[in-house]
Amino acid sequence: MGADRIDPRFVAGTVLKRDVFSETVDGYFSDAPDEKLVLRRLEDVPGWARPIAQFLARREIRGLQAVQGIEGVPVLIDANRAGILRVWSAGTPLNLAKPATAEWYRDARRLLREMRRRGVTHNDIAKPQNWLMTPEGRAAVIDFQLASVHRRRGLMFRLMAREDLRHLVKQKGRYAPELLTPSERKILALKSLPTRVWLATGKRLYNFVTRRLMNWSDSEGAENRIALEGETLRAQLMGEGVREVVLMPFALPSKGVGVYAFVEGPVATPLPAPDLTQEVRALPRINGRVAEDLLSLVALNRMDELAQMLERHPDLADQMAPIVAGRLNLTDRQLRRG
Repeated sequence: MGADRIDPRFVAGTVLKRDVFSETVDGYFSDAPDEKLVLRRLEDVPGWARPIAQFLARREIRGLQAVQGIEGVPVLIDANRAGILRVWSAGTPLNLAKPATAEWYRDARRLLREMRRRGVTHNDIAKPQNWLMTPEGRAAVIDFQLASVHRRRGLMFRLMAREDLRHLVKQKGRYAPELLTPSERKILALKSLPTRVWLATGKRLYNFVTRRLMNWSDSEGAENRIALEGETLRAQLMGEGVREVVLMPFALPSKGVGVYAFVEGPVATPLPAPDLTQEVRALPRINGRVAEDLLSLVALNRMDELAQMLERHPDLADQMAPIVAGRLNLTDRQLRRG
């Protein structure tokens, strides 16, 4: 680990996400602008959250250090109390890539196998956003905040490694169920005893801490507020000079589904009822129609998916740049439906 400061060559770009424990930004070194980097910045963490933030950072650093050299894991550049700097992991998140061939899943198992040989379990690959399909079609994994490095290959290590495998098989069952083998179906059918205990006890405590104390939300069972309140909210926002109002849902901390308003034109003060209201100079349009799918991704802070969409609509990149830069939701918590 280097000195407790961020390399002065680092030039910050877009804020990708932010929570009480860190802020993640992309960027590059001033002397190597073509290599994209990612920095998890720890400098501005509030005092009460700093011990937890540093604990999570130490776990991530230790996990990343242990897996360096394995193809498909983030390349660590530097890490200290100020932040964790790594090379950008190029690829499409699993929930977008939806690999349907056996090759990707074989490579993903190879990746878990090599991590296991280093005594590392990831512990957070139930999230499809933590899996990538690289431009070459290979598997990659990111976000090692919850990773464990095991000195001994005892029972706990074996159980956690099995859970990593079970979660990978679960992803396979979601995106390519026809490829599941009989043994993989058995893995899905049988949760380990620690997992069953966690679901019955520890997860309730986890939900209390994350949703009540940390204000995270999965927005389960929330009503469609836009359908219920949309007409009233639009009427409140349609002031003088306002040309268009677009309302989108997002995961509102601790309160379920929030309403994010994009207002094309000046926003009246005081701000009206939506939870977040962003004034924009011009809304993106395709053939005269507002590109609501792009605005939805901004509201949800799903920047990887937005980048994929803009590859198909490069003419909208300049219009979207100021909207992305001025977005008001920086959490990566996502709405869960059903």
